[in-house]
Amino acid sequence: MPATKIGTPERLLEELRGWVEQETPTTDAGAVNKLMDRCETDLRAVGGAVTRMPGRDGYGDTLLCRTPGEGAPVMVAGHLDTVWDHGTLAASMPFRVDGDKAYGPGIYDMKAGSFMAFHSVREILRQKTPTKRPLALLLTPDEEVGSPTSRDIIEATARGARAALIPEPAGAGGACVTARKGVGRFEIKIQGISSHAGGNWAEGRSAVVALSRLVLRIHELTDLQAGITTNVAPVWGGTRPNVIPPEAGAEVDLRVPTVAEGERLEALILGLAGEQDGISISITGGMNRPPFAESADILGLYDRAKALAAAAGYDLPKQHRGGGSDGNFTAALGIPTLDGLGCTGAGAHAPHEHILWRDLSARCTTLCGLLESID
Repeated sequence: MPATKIGTPERLLEELRGWVEQETPTTDAGAVNKLMDRCETDLRAVGGAVTRMPGRDGYGDTLLCRTPGEGAPVMVAGHLDTVWDHGTLAASMPFRVDGDKAYGPGIYDMKAGSFMAFHSVREILRQKTPTKRPLALLLTPDEEVGSPTSRDIIEATARGARAALIPEPAGAGGACVTARKGVGRFEIKIQGISSHAGGNWAEGRSAVVALSRLVLRIHELTDLQAGITTNVAPVWGGTRPNVIPPEAGAEVDLRVPTVAEGERLEALILGLAGEQDGISISITGGMNRPPFAESADILGLYDRAKALAAAAGYDLPKQHRGGGSDGNFTAALGIPTLDGLGCTGAGAHAPHEHILWRDLSARCTTLCGLLESID
């Protein structure tokens, strides 16, 4: 058990509610920064060495808080942005508690986990709890869109770290994560030739038909046994039923288990671009997050976390997860990374998103115990 006093689930939920009720869609830098302001103020007040890096390209700031100490730090990283637009609280997803469940936009993915990381570091500083290594808390603004402006900061912070802890939501049964698939993202744009669909059909070249054929080819790359999946969505094209569509497009999601498969599938998908019979296909993008492979060092972190969880009164299973996180970046650098250390619950990115709020204290106790004890 950690020496730091974490507080009751009721106490944690009361403060977490303020985070949830401050909506932070990724696309609104100002909204994300308001929550970042709150974190900065509280961390500075307890003596944290805070560096705040200005946002760019329309995204919010990134905050790094370090605690005193020598040697390679233990890094803990979470994101403050969510997928939910402004007005979601008022329109359809107000913060509410129903029995063991607390609902609200972004509460599960991942305001609860980011709050647990913030709270642990703040209380370690406030209570002057000794840790075996210095800590580096990183709060980022853009994970939900692939971390385009924070990736470099995440990787720079991770280099030389002893370990990286990622409090993304817990999985089924409260599982933490010891491996994740790599993620690729692509954009397809197709240019055809417009014509009248009745009088001049033969003169046209349908971008929608070309896209349809391409979608099937990409779908056929899926190999569930090998752990490879593709998904084409959203798709668009055409203007009117009586016009041969001159333009169409789509986005592609790719998930792979290894770096080699990522390189192979990236080349295959990009290789589908080209020109033929009046149709021009452009494909851009590539691997966005490298695979996060389980290792002996990661399993060592997991064993430590499992023991801390047992002391806090619950079992901590592990899982490999298809979804990516910022843990993919740290693990790919060879930094032992343990993910999925956030709160239990369900419904990420869905209207029924919720946490099992009574687990907040126990899950935070485990995270705090790792921050104190990793040597």
